[in-house]
Amino acid sequence: MKSTKVLVPSGVLGLGFDLKALNSGMKNKPDIIAIDGGSTDSGPFSLGSGTSKYSRAAVKAEWKSLMVAREKAKIPLIVGSSGTCGTNGMVDWMEDITIKLAKELDQSLKIAKLYCEQDKNYIKNNFINNKVSPLNPAPYLDINLIDDMTNIVALAGTEQIQECLKTGADIILAGRTTDTAIISALPLMRGADPGSSWHGAKIAECGALCSNNPTSGVVLVEFDETGFKVEAMSKNAFCTPDTVAAHMLYENADPFILLEPGGYMDVTNACYKPINKRKVRVEGATWHPSKNYNVKLEGARVVGYQTSLLVLLRDNNYVQNVKEWTEKLSKFLKKEIKLRMKLDISDYSLDFRHIGLNSTLGKLEKNEGKPIEVGVLCIVTSKKNKLSTEIAKLINPFLLHFPLTINEELPTFAFPYSPVHSDRGCVYEFSLNHLLELNNPMDAFQIKISEV
Repeated sequence: MKSTKVLVPSGVLGLGFDLKALNSGMKNKPDIIAIDGGSTDSGPFSLGSGTSKYSRAAVKAEWKSLMVAREKAKIPLIVGSSGTCGTNGMVDWMEDITIKLAKELDQSLKIAKLYCEQDKNYIKNNFINNKVSPLNPAPYLDINLIDDMTNIVALAGTEQIQECLKTGADIILAGRTTDTAIISALPLMRGADPGSSWHGAKIAECGALCSNNPTSGVVLVEFDETGFKVEAMSKNAFCTPDTVAAHMLYENADPFILLEPGGYMDVTNACYKPINKRKVRVEGATWHPSKNYNVKLEGARVVGYQTSLLVLLRDNNYVQNVKEWTEKLSKFLKKEIKLRMKLDISDYSLDFRHIGLNSTLGKLEKNEGKPIEVGVLCIVTSKKNKLSTEIAKLINPFLLHFPLTINEELPTFAFPYSPVHSDRGCVYEFSLNHLLELNNPMDAFQIKISEV
């Protein structure tokens, strides 16, 4: 068989990549350009709201460079998990960017859109028929919770990407996909070793993160019948057996096993050998097909509305006793909220974070320091819209002047901006971490073709 070369410009579209490295990669004549467009790394907001984490301007600028490279090479270009979350709206968002750039660049294109968003009734029917099973850890799930979700997506694997490739599309705009599926799909179609196809895709999923220079971006992976070769394209980036093997530890619960739609990959017997100082050859991974075909489901729902306030403390007495101060303030505020607003504690939550002291780890923080100042972040969450803002306005004057002891003069702290409260709007949580069993890999997905 002829080897298959996949160029991966970056770990995600919108993060940036080295144009010189991209050009170097294109000189190696890749068969496809594949880049991820999303993640759950930054929490549930993107999926819950159906919006992109990344700047449209940044995405457009990078996508333009990739479209120019694709046009010159006459090869497919694919993005997975469009618009961070991979909802249908974000696939259409990427199509709008693509169409505008095609007109600007005077390109004629065939575009395949892979829709991965799920209808709630479809998921409910599968749930009732025991086709939805929990992953560990998975939140509690029932029919009412499915109805509450703002967006639900299924993660596509190689089978769905391959169906898009079969259309002969120049550009594939995929909804939510596994990071590896967009890289392994073409090599698998062409007869590359299955275990190595998945392994190479895992190694290259985040671009140059598998090299000694992670921010350089671009890597080229070449797949064949027995393994793969991986090389970073930047002059200042080198792939070594250590940097390549280490990537199996990245975002992976098991450093040897990778679960994917249709089975799992095992790298227990993988062997990593340097070809030269910048390129590595890998063989030995195995692919184990599963009895049933499952895809992962992700869903998010609104769990409340949030408003935050920030005050800065520099007085040494308050800095040293900030925990005691916020404990007293919290008790006082809860009484005032109940008295003035007739609200029970079940209607809202009040949380204080001490920035510069323990805001990351909270009670788990073991290091003790002597900060000059401490930022106190007050987070108010309510069940009803706008209620958190009203509570924040009640809190405002006390956050500015609340005394540590009864007999002292009222202190004055620093608000870094005005108004001190910031409305965060809806707060989302992930509500699905489950598997959906399918009779056919395309049962939960749709492909739409358009031409520009």
